[in-house]
Amino acid sequence: MAQMNFGGVLEEVVTSKEFSLEKAREVLKNETIAVLGYGIQGPGQAGNLRDNGFNVIVGQRQGKTYDKAVADGWKPGETLFSIEEAAQKGTIVCMLLSDAAQIDVWPKIKQYLTPGKALYFSHGFAINWNDRTGVVPPADVDVIMVAPKGSGTSLRTMFLEGRGLNCSYAIYQDATGKAEERTLAFGIGIGAGYLFKTTFQREATSDLTGERGSLMGAIQGLLLAQYEVLRENGHSPSEAFNETVEELTQSLGPLFGEKGMDWMYANCSTTAQRGALDWAPRFHDAVKPVLEWLYYSVKTGNEAQISIDSNSKPDYREKLNEELKAMRESEMWQAGATVRKLRPENN
Repeated sequence: MAQMNFGGVLEEVVTSKEFSLEKAREVLKNETIAVLGYGIQGPGQAGNLRDNGFNVIVGQRQGKTYDKAVADGWKPGETLFSIEEAAQKGTIVCMLLSDAAQIDVWPKIKQYLTPGKALYFSHGFAINWNDRTGVVPPADVDVIMVAPKGSGTSLRTMFLEGRGLNCSYAIYQDATGKAEERTLAFGIGIGAGYLFKTTFQREATSDLTGERGSLMGAIQGLLLAQYEVLRENGHSPSEAFNETVEELTQSLGPLFGEKGMDWMYANCSTTAQRGALDWAPRFHDAVKPVLEWLYYSVKTGNEAQISIDSNSKPDYREKLNEELKAMRESEMWQAGATVRKLRPENN
C-alpha cells in the first residue's frame, strides 16, 4: 500500500504499482467469477475482468438484458447462465443486481454459497441494512466489496481508454483468511484507478447521501431552482439553460474536475471570482442543514426502508418511469435537448 496525503490527512491507497495485474491473476487463477446481473455494473466489471484474462461467467434472467449479454460475446451454456446456475458454478459470487433484485434472489442463491466461496458486492446496501433486506451471509464465506466511484459504463469506457476509475473496497467477513487479497485482486482486475479502504457501513451511507445530495438529488434541485428564477424574470429558455447547465457541464465542470475548484476560479473573470467567493459561503450555510438531515435519514435506515418499500411494489418500475418522464418533459430538460443538438459536434 502507498500512503497519500489527502488535504493533510494521510490515507493508504492501493494501485497497480503495489498490487500488479500479474499478481491479481495469480491470486484469482483458480477462481470462477460469477457476475450476477448484467444491468448497471455487470457489463463493465465482467467485460474488464474478461479482457484482463480472468475466468468470468455471467448470470442473467432471460430477456432484453440477457440478449445484450449475448451481443457482448457471452455464450449461453458456456459463459452465460441463469442466475442460479452461475451462483452454483462461481467461487466468487458477485451480487451486481439492483438492490431490489438482490433481496428478491437471495433465497434462491444462498444455498450455493458453500464454505470457502466469496460473496462480492459493489454497494453496501444489502449487507449494511440486512436486518431489513434479509441478506445474511453464512459464516463460512468471505464477504467482500469493491465499489467503483462511477457508473459501470464509465468503468468500461475508461478501461478501454487505458484509464482507471477510483474504487473503494471493504471486507465484511474474512472466513478464509484471504479475503483482502481476493478483494484487491478483484479491484485491480476490474481496472481500478486506485483503491481506498472503507467499510460496508461507510460505503452504504456515503453512497446514499451522495446520490440524494450533490451527485443527483441536490444538483437537480439547484439547477431547476436557478432555471426557474431566470425564467420567472424574463430570460429565454435558451439563455436560462445555457447559464444554468450548459456552461457548468461543458466548460466549468471539466476545469475543476481536472485541476480543482481553486484553479477553475483563477481561470474565470475577476467579477466571477468575487461573486463566487461571496456567495459560496451563503449556499454552504443554507444547504448544510439539509445535508445533515439527509445524512441522519440515511444513517438511521430511513432512506433504505423507503427504497425497500417502494421497490417491493409490483408497479414500482412504472411509477419510476412516470417520474422520470415528467423530468424529461420539463421545460428545462426539453430546452437542454435542443441545446445539445446545437453543439458543434452534432452539426
